[in-house]
Amino acid sequence: MSDELLTIRLDDETIRVPKGTTFREIIGDRKGKNGLDILLLTNDGVLAELHKTAENDCVLKSITAADRIGMDTYRRSMNLLFLKAVYDVAGKGVTPHVSLLFSNSNGYYYTIEKIGREVDASLAESIKERMLELVERKQPFLKTQQSTRTAREFFHQVGMYDKERLFRYRRVSMVNMYQVEKFKDYNYGYMVGDTGVLKYFDVTAYAEGIVLVLPKASNPTVVEPFKPFSKIFEVQQESEKWADKLGINCVADLNDKVTEGSIGHQMLVAEALQESRISDIAQQIAGRGNIKFVMIAGPSSSGKTTFSRRLSIQLSAHGMIPHPISLDDFYRDRAYCPRDENGELDFECLESLDVDLIQKTLADLLDGKEVEMPHFNFMEGKPEYRGDRLQLGPNDILVIEGIHGLNMKLCENLDQDRIFRVYLSALTQLNVDEHNYISTSDGRLIRRIVRDYRTRGTNARETIERWPSVRRGEEKYIFPNQENADVMFNSALIYELSILKVYAEPLLFQVPTDCPEYYEALRLLKFLDYFIPLPSESVPINSILREFIGGSCFDV
Repeated sequence: MSDELLTIRLDDETIRVPKGTTFREIIGDRKGKNGLDILLLTNDGVLAELHKTAENDCVLKSITAADRIGMDTYRRSMNLLFLKAVYDVAGKGVTPHVSLLFSNSNGYYYTIEKIGREVDASLAESIKERMLELVERKQPFLKTQQSTRTAREFFHQVGMYDKERLFRYRRVSMVNMYQVEKFKDYNYGYMVGDTGVLKYFDVTAYAEGIVLVLPKASNPTVVEPFKPFSKIFEVQQESEKWADKLGINCVADLNDKVTEGSIGHQMLVAEALQESRISDIAQQIAGRGNIKFVMIAGPSSSGKTTFSRRLSIQLSAHGMIPHPISLDDFYRDRAYCPRDENGELDFECLESLDVDLIQKTLADLLDGKEVEMPHFNFMEGKPEYRGDRLQLGPNDILVIEGIHGLNMKLCENLDQDRIFRVYLSALTQLNVDEHNYISTSDGRLIRRIVRDYRTRGTNARETIERWPSVRRGEEKYIFPNQENADVMFNSALIYELSILKVYAEPLLFQVPTDCPEYYEALRLLKFLDYFIPLPSESVPINSILREFIGGSCFDV
């Protein structure tokens, strides 16, 4: 450390410190916004971890779990702490095989093998106790750089074979490794300064695995009890089985298939698995004999429009006459649309729809009446009527899609036996490696960036800027209703990120470096760098993926 003193502006405070002082030392006991722990900093606008040192006068701004980047960092660091605790609990001479498969509700679901004891509540309690000990000791997250070759040799030695194979496809010569005490691993993305800030979590046994329960971004110091989405969990487990059938469980598996030239077969099988599932759903609907309304809901970029068209084809094959419609056509005139807390038009809330008109329309159709259907003019921001009339005969059925399709308020006055509900989501069944899962939200955001640019001319910066608002709407209006579904459908395709990479990368590179959305664009670019690109010519024209990249046989 130098005798030279630097002037540091940390949030609203000016500090004088010797050159070479670490940011962790500069922060000391200081807190960030809302009294939360400081997890990262921006150093003159550039993201910085707390082990970095001050080498010049600079302006530092704190990042906490109240920030999206901060919460991502918190969860990523919690994952490493959990893995460290599992290895410690296993003891000397035991190398457990831990796989982070997916997130469900407010937790990460892990399977643990080769640990030499039952995976049960007792193991969950042991892991939690060890994590709490490490939090109390405030162990630093040490960051080191190794050559890619050395990292691959290390991963082979410790049995992390997914990582070993993943780094075969890395073009960079060096790899960032993180270490807590003697446990070392690779995690894509920044980490917190030490274990002392990782205070809010729980560990519980569920199904055949262990769940690391984490706080929600909206309330980062409160850990709510784990309440699993059981139907989603079943679909996630089914998707893992699909991945096994395809022989593609991680990014390295996918890259192997692409480079070997055998991915075409897996693409066709993946599409066939989805078509088979859609056919099963149509069979269930037809088997009921009295269904008149199929309500389809799901979060943004889950492929609702294409799914509704493909389901309609399958219903036709069962002798029914489907009529696909969108709840978007029932938007209120923008002059009467509610506004959010920032005064912006809130298109995500239920009240943005003319619920009374929806209920009356569906009730009249159920009574056999002829109804004139509205169309929403998005250019003028108001509904209009074009003379399109509809009357349901014995074999007619409405296929209705929209984000509020599973909200019980929408159809509360109708005969519930005449309604069949489907929840759609892109539940990515692919992991980066055994310890790094791929967020469903990331997959959908990349889909949306590609589609928004193609269909609306919206650039990636604007889509990323809008995404937090979209996510808040999903948390508030969609996810709470998902368990109302009769069936759930996973619209993710195991090969899609290799295709989307080709379209998304140029758009993400266009995000200016001096805007807040740059960090998210950079993170997504680093993430996509794991994938070998794949041309889109082999994607079938009826694929859900075509809704985003173009070339669909449907009007989407």
